[in-house]
Amino acid sequence: MRLISKITILILVIIFFGCKQEGKLVWEENFDATSLNEDVWNFELGDGCPNICGWGNNEKQVYTKTNHILKDGFLHIKVKKEDSIYTSTRITTAGKKEFKYGRIEARAKLALGKGLWPAFWMLGSNISQVGWPMSGEIDILEYIGRKPNSIFTTLHFQEHFGDNGFGKTTEIEGIEDGFHIYAINWTPNAIEFFVDDVQMLVYHIEEKTEENWPFDQPFYFILNTAVGGNLGGNEIEDEMLPQEFIIDYIRVYEN
Repeated sequence: MRLISKITILILVIIFFGCKQEGKLVWEENFDATSLNEDVWNFELGDGCPNICGWGNNEKQVYTKTNHILKDGFLHIKVKKEDSIYTSTRITTAGKKEFKYGRIEARAKLALGKGLWPAFWMLGSNISQVGWPMSGEIDILEYIGRKPNSIFTTLHFQEHFGDNGFGKTTEIEGIEDGFHIYAINWTPNAIEFFVDDVQMLVYHIEEKTEENWPFDQPFYFILNTAVGGNLGGNEIEDEMLPQEFIIDYIRVYEN
């Protein structure tokens, strides 16, 4: 019996440590306070005008400081329709928490309904100097309600951006149910995308240029839920509102 117990313990240890090897945890956001820490998070407000009206995608929402709540260790980004105006929240870590390389993951539950577009993504910290897409963009999670059971994972850079972004749409049965982990593994030569530790997409480059690899610099996080727009679509299921994009945590590990 003692031998069997030791063998069982050894097997469990091997399974536990062999399933997922992560580097050192360098930063995490658990949303366990009563309000967002503005030493970490910025609010982006309004409809993007006058500089980026519709936030560059003809989106319909207005972002506010009041369409979110922190409760029981979760961030709830709520999308509502009030007096014919769609409202939501968009937050970023620009200038406050920016990262270069590593495993980056978020555990989240999607907001559902046609026209909704929850996202967890990153932009290059030099965007104000060089503009988009030279700054680069990493879309770790995008979901649009008009394409159920599908997750979008995409990179944007000078050689591939907009409708020609380097990306993939993956059908995942049941992705709308409960929480899932959306992640990238970002190294000096590659970015891999994962959903629940299943690889979705890989971008690998050997001969790097400014046009094909803007990813050797820090990037910052963005969390938001857009409404409508070029990707979200013109049809919006008002009867589904309000909806919530719920984020449990964000974690950054060394490679």
